[in-house]
Amino acid sequence: MPKMKSNSGALKRFKVKKNGSITRGSAFRSHILTKMTQKRKRALRGPQTVDAADATRVKRMLCQA
Repeated sequence: MPKMKSNSGALKRFKVKKNGSITRGSAFRSHILTKMTQKRKRALRGPQTVDAADATRVKRMLCQA
């Protein structure tokens, strides 16, 4: 049987932590940041975790499930 191929786009965007949760980057951080408040930009700065509803799909893309 051939090897499983992981989704290469998902490999670049998600990382699986040791406890099994998946981290992701924040959206809305690429350009046109002048109209956004400093408070909003600070809130988007750190990594977030993927919601439990989407975690199984992301794990399947990463060949983790």
